[in-house]
Amino acid sequence: MFEVIPAVDIKGGKCVRLYQGRADMEKVYFENPVEVAKRWEEEGAPRIHVVDLDGAFEGVPKNIRIVEEIVKNVSVPVQFGGGVRTLKALEELFKIGVDRVVVGTVAVEEPQLFDQMVKAFPGKIVVGIDAKDGMVTTKGWVEVSGVSAVELARKMEEKPIWGFVYTDISKDGTLTNPNFSEVEKFASSTCKPVIASGGVAKLEDLIKLSEIRGVSGAIVGKALYEGKVSLKEALEALK
Repeated sequence: MFEVIPAVDIKGGKCVRLYQGRADMEKVYFENPVEVAKRWEEEGAPRIHVVDLDGAFEGVPKNIRIVEEIVKNVSVPVQFGGGVRTLKALEELFKIGVDRVVVGTVAVEEPQLFDQMVKAFPGKIVVGIDAKDGMVTTKGWVEVSGVSAVELARKMEEKPIWGFVYTDISKDGTLTNPNFSEVEKFASSTCKPVIASGGVAKLEDLIKLSEIRGVSGAIVGKALYEGKVSLKEALEALK
């Protein structure tokens, strides 16, 4: 079953969206992220994807109390990402009831620490691959590494991770449709499930992503907030 997963991006305690991940290009949509998460649950979201943007830029989760409130107020699973670069941060997130945690920078830059994380929480960690022109970026998309997305996926194949969130950052928050060929290339390089993220602008984009082998879901942000995609309609169409 293909999952359509609404994104709740938090910055300065509010629900915002960035353009191509740039901190200087943000738009505030709602003052209260908890209410937004509840709304998506009411519309049928199978899970909520929460991103701590302050955490992603600063390297330590900053909005953990808000995340805890979201977890308490919705009954669907919450997936979290943003600044998880220590075992302590990871433990705290699972303690407050987060279902899966997305880890990006550590997977690329600190393989030993990453191995400790997946051993401690097998099947609960999602590797966040944020790619620009097929290369992996780190630290809130600020630095481009020398590792290709496909290469990183192959390295992760044997580890007890849940799967991947693959984001094409040139597409994120742009409403210009996903980079289908890159998503397909990435999904075909791994046996683990892949959630696609970035660029969804209309229902047809979701249908097209759902037809790519290995893609188990898509994260949708701006398209929902701008009213380009109706969550109810999308869930209905992809049943």
